[in-house]
Amino acid sequence: MSQPLLTPPTTIRPAVGVFSAIVLVASLGNFVDLYDLVLFGIVRVDSLHELGITNAAEVTNKGLYLMNMQMGGMLLGGLLWGMLGDKRGRLSVLFGSILLYSLANIANGFVQTVDQYAWLRLIAGVGLAGELGAGVTLVAETLPKEKRGYGTMLVTSVGVPGALLAYYVGERLGWRNAYFMGGGLGLGLLALRAGVFESGMFEHTRQSGVARGNFLSLFANRFRASKYLRCLLLGIPFWFMAGILITLAPEFGRAFHLQGAVTGGASIAWCYLGCTIGDFTSGALGQLLQSRLRVLRMFFVGSAAAVAWFLFGLNGASVAAFYFACFLVGVAGGFWTLFVTVTAEEFGTNIRATVATTAPNFARGSLVLVSLLFKSLKEVPTLGMVGAAAIIGAVLLVLAFFSASTLPETYGKELDYVEEA
Repeated sequence: MSQPLLTPPTTIRPAVGVFSAIVLVASLGNFVDLYDLVLFGIVRVDSLHELGITNAAEVTNKGLYLMNMQMGGMLLGGLLWGMLGDKRGRLSVLFGSILLYSLANIANGFVQTVDQYAWLRLIAGVGLAGELGAGVTLVAETLPKEKRGYGTMLVTSVGVPGALLAYYVGERLGWRNAYFMGGGLGLGLLALRAGVFESGMFEHTRQSGVARGNFLSLFANRFRASKYLRCLLLGIPFWFMAGILITLAPEFGRAFHLQGAVTGGASIAWCYLGCTIGDFTSGALGQLLQSRLRVLRMFFVGSAAAVAWFLFGLNGASVAAFYFACFLVGVAGGFWTLFVTVTAEEFGTNIRATVATTAPNFARGSLVLVSLLFKSLKEVPTLGMVGAAAIIGAVLLVLAFFSASTLPETYGKELDYVEEA
């Protein structure tokens, strides 16, 4: 159950514009966030080779281990930062998380062993967990309800080129320097704190004395728990597509008997170039059609087609065709913009940051389970890598489509309310 905040707020500031300082800082924060998030996938092979891991099978296994440590950190961080965002404020989480992953990035450039690498990816994952949820929540609560979709579209669309910068830097400056640059970008971003203010809705809720940031309250009744679970299911397919299909592109390229070798870095770059277009398109369509969920369903159908072509249409293809398939997977994955927007809009102010932070990070962290399932299924002789990926992708996209068909529409929804205990 939910209830409106009936007492007129005393600290709410005027609604800001789509190109305000708040949107700018949240967008640049997501830029640095995505730079670090995909950097490991880009430098995975080179960094492990320098650390003494040269066997192809070991590179794959150690790579999945390190990726799982990062995603495990994001699971922990999602809970930590989400609850802090509702208890202490959106701004403290936005800048605290940026500081943590920036310092972890710099330290990552000095690692000498795989174990050091793994623990620092865990710490970086904790830091990475806070920025997107806090930024999207802040933007959603400060923009007029008719323009919220444009604001979150800018946050996610501007952020995606961070992955392209990670590819450029990782390929040309080496993996250690790439981590140093990521940390430096994050620390530089902290200088933009001036002119960014706290959400008026949060300030009003804090003054009201309502219980805030209680993660367990999401499961206080069946309706709220079901809605939260369906929000999670909207985002998980993206991390299957990016974390399995694209991160393991070199392995899939060999399985497809391509006409040349492909690299993980180039595959990630082409995918995230597509994501930039997809994020912008999904956000704009959600505004134009005045429906987030209708556009989500369209993108899930498109994702199914892109994944099917990637898995079954590239046998013996050229390297260029493979990279184009990575690009299309990225375009189809542009539903991520609407996923983070919907999760922020589905719940009341007193647990909104908790939801908006935990949901994307639980979706990201689901890659731990997805990768373990993928490793098990690909060992089945009749499945292999392609069959395992096809089964997992089909199940996740069907569940996501179901969720987008049953959740309440959030376009134009009034957000100034709280969830009852």
